[in-house]
Amino acid sequence: MTSENTVRSQNSGAAGRPRADRARQVADVLRQQVLSEAFGAGPLPHEDVLAQEFGASRNTVRQALDLLRGEGLVRRVPGSGTLVAAEKVPHGLNRLEGLAETLHEHGEVVNEVRSFGPVRAPGAVARRFGLPDGADVVYVERLRRLNGLPLSLDLTYLAPDIGALLEPADLAHRDVFRLIEEAAGQPLGAADITLEAVNADAHSAAVLEVPRGAALLMLERLSTLADGRPVDLEYVRFRGDRLAMRGRLLRDLT
Repeated sequence: MTSENTVRSQNSGAAGRPRADRARQVADVLRQQVLSEAFGAGPLPHEDVLAQEFGASRNTVRQALDLLRGEGLVRRVPGSGTLVAAEKVPHGLNRLEGLAETLHEHGEVVNEVRSFGPVRAPGAVARRFGLPDGADVVYVERLRRLNGLPLSLDLTYLAPDIGALLEPADLAHRDVFRLIEEAAGQPLGAADITLEAVNADAHSAAVLEVPRGAALLMLERLSTLADGRPVDLEYVRFRGDRLAMRGRLLRDLT
């Protein structure tokens, strides 16, 4: 059963449910179609067509489209219908890659190095690196732009011996992963990640050019070398309106 048929089946069996609940169901399916460019460069189907497709009322479809407009994904143009307003670039979760490596098909990633240098590691950071309390690490803050538009704010802690070999000028044009591998003389091996939603604080909002409190995707990632030594701890805030996380998970019950 397709996702659209699933929505239709659920709607037909839940006539008493609030329209807002049904609108969210429709919006979730439409959102994925928009992100996967199912509608191409043309407008979305007319509200009457969508209502028939989803087995929903026209008011429910209109409310679903309002949700997508609120997210900045579509816009209504008089005489033209509902058009895709913004493209979200996909960020894969299946491989350990730098941002420029991941998004190379979608344009140019440029890094603005806002801060670089040694700092005393917070206790929690030192422990993640296996360093004693009070040890220094190298701290890097970068604003990352895709095709000139702000995409992410990266706060990075580097193992001191690795960070000491890097230069801010190199970080401005290259992914830190490549630089780490060159400095260490071995490849990165793996990373532990945590992904959650956070609201933009005043600093992040100003740098990423979003309203304070806007939804951001926060990625925490601890990357290790092939020999298992942790060398890179990053806190990356992505603009949620410009990036979508994607991956393929395999079910293993053994």
